[in-house]
Amino acid sequence: MSPNPSTEATQLALQKIGIPLLLGLIFLGAWQAFVVVMDLPPYLVPSPVLMIQTLFTDWHPLLLALGVTIKITLLSFALAIVVGVSISFLFVQSALVERALFPYAVLLQVTPIVSIAPLIIIWVKDTGLSMVLCASLVALFPIISNTTLGLKSIEPNLHSFFLMNRASRWQILMRLRIPSALPYFMGGLRISSGLALIGAVVAEFVAGTGGQGSGLAYQILQAGFQLRIPRMFAALLLISLTGVMLFALMAWLSRLVLGEWHESELQAE
Repeated sequence: MSPNPSTEATQLALQKIGIPLLLGLIFLGAWQAFVVVMDLPPYLVPSPVLMIQTLFTDWHPLLLALGVTIKITLLSFALAIVVGVSISFLFVQSALVERALFPYAVLLQVTPIVSIAPLIIIWVKDTGLSMVLCASLVALFPIISNTTLGLKSIEPNLHSFFLMNRASRWQILMRLRIPSALPYFMGGLRISSGLALIGAVVAEFVAGTGGQGSGLAYQILQAGFQLRIPRMFAALLLISLTGVMLFALMAWLSRLVLGEWHESELQAE
């Protein structure tokens, strides 16, 4: 008797969610026990219970700061997608342009954002726009690299078939290169979404913005100066959860786009 596909799908979902969740609960339990047994003060290492309590007691400023950080992350992520895909299209249409400009894209990737963020913040008068630009630079390279690789990774026989039928460059791009590049592009989105969040937090640290329009980075700095370590850990937890949610969203989008036809998303029988 063949196994039920729905049962296999349920078991696979439980494995993907249940096992990581169980490991996380074990880690949190060990952390809680370690803090209690060692009688560590909250200003040194807060317990998970105290961290969760802080999330509820300080929910208003943390929620406002989370909204600011998410706004910067999404804007920078969208900008990185538009710029990265446009550059990739340019690279694939001209090998000379790719050879001339791709090394500078690599140079931008390996340059620490903390070294150029102060210059961007000085040059760009609007603080919010400068932080978006900084975060976009962090998230840009994976999209350029993955999308360019995908646009060039086409089946040679299919390419010859298109040329034999006198397809234009536009037709080859839209009907051959873009479908072939989608798995690579979706992989780049998974990487860049997390990098956009990292870039947003780093840009907030460098900008040092405070007040009502500040993000989670300012909450971390302020909590550190005031020795409110549970609040610092609560802000770090929100950043981590935001990163996980962004990755999960990109994974869901990848399944939505590729799930019906690409082998990377097809379930094994």
